[in-house]
Amino acid sequence: LFAIFAFATCGGYSGGLQLSVDCVNKTESNLSIDIAFAYPFRLHQVTFEVPTCEGKERQKLALIGDSSSSAEFFVTVAVFAFLYSLAATVVYIFFQNKYRENNRGPLIDFIVTVVFSFLWLVGSSAWAKGLSDVKVATDPKEVLLLMSACKQPSNKCMAIHSPVMSSLNTSVLSEIQSAKALKKRERVATLTGL
Repeated sequence: LFAIFAFATCGGYSGGLQLSVDCVNKTESNLSIDIAFAYPFRLHQVTFEVPTCEGKERQKLALIGDSSSSAEFFVTVAVFAFLYSLAATVVYIFFQNKYRENNRGPLIDFIVTVVFSFLWLVGSSAWAKGLSDVKVATDPKEVLLLMSACKQPSNKCMAIHSPVMSSLNTSVLSEIQSAKALKKRERVATLTGL
C-alpha cells in the first residue's frame, strides 16, 4: 500500500510556478510567466522566456538542476517492491504448503526482503535529497534571481503562484513508512523462523 502511494505521488507529479515582471516601460512587461515542470525532474531542460526590460528583447532561461536519477530510482524501487509484495501475498495465501515445505522459500523471501529494505532506505534518502533540490530550484525567489530584469531596482518582479509540493512530500513519507513495514516483516520472519 505504501509503495503504491510512493510511486503514484512521485511518478505522477506535475507542478508549476507563475511569476511576473513589471518593467518601467509597461509595454515590455510580462505579468504572467508560467513555468511547468514534472517527473522525472530534469529541471535544466525546463526553459522559459522573460522580458529583459530593455526594448523588445527577451531572455531565454532554464531552471537549475537535474533530480531525475534519484526520482527514477525511487519510483523503480517502489514499483518493484509493490510487485514483490503482491507476488509474496499470492504465495502466502495460495501456496502456503509449498512455501513451508523446505527452508528455501522462507530463506529466499527473507533475503529479498532484506535487499528491498536496503533499497528502500537508499531510495528514500536519495529522493529526499532530490526533493530538497527540486524545492530550491523551483522556489520563485530563486528563479527571480536568474532574471536580469529583476536585478534592476526600477523593475518589479514578484511570484504569483508557488509550486504545490504536498504530494511530493507524501511520496517521501510513504517511502519511509514502507521501509518501516518491510523491517517489521523482516523481524517477524526472523522470530517465526520463516
